[in-house]
Amino acid sequence: MSKVDFYILPSPAPAARLDFACKLCEKAWRLGHRVYLHCSDAAQRDELDARLWAFKGEAFVPHSAAEDDPETAVALGLGDDPGSHHDLLVNLDLKVPAFAGRFARIAEIVVEEPAIRAAARDSFRFYREQGYALQDHRLQRL
Repeated sequence: MSKVDFYILPSPAPAARLDFACKLCEKAWRLGHRVYLHCSDAAQRDELDARLWAFKGEAFVPHSAAEDDPETAVALGLGDDPGSHHDLLVNLDLKVPAFAGRFARIAEIVVEEPAIRAAARDSFRFYREQGYALQDHRLQRL
């Protein structure tokens, strides 16, 4: 059964989710994990792609769109097929993807924006009802 971590950020800005996703992705990648970043739409994926190139001057996280390179260590994906990924899912959509259960770890990133908080509550309920191991991390600063 997958382990789900909810990261609660002290920011109302939806963009803070993408910044934190970059940090989380870099850490996981450096530890040898394969990461699938599930985006809600192409615009979000393009913004995340740009942030992964520039979020930290000394860091580079090799990544690509999931459909361009299915075997990449860090994939930015859309839709219902994460390919061969099954290690870490960073879910940036507002709903739980149907394939979430195939991942060992799932990260949900929450900010204080009402629509995102409401979606996170629904996701939490879904995971709990399905019997996933849940953990929340309330971050004090970004």
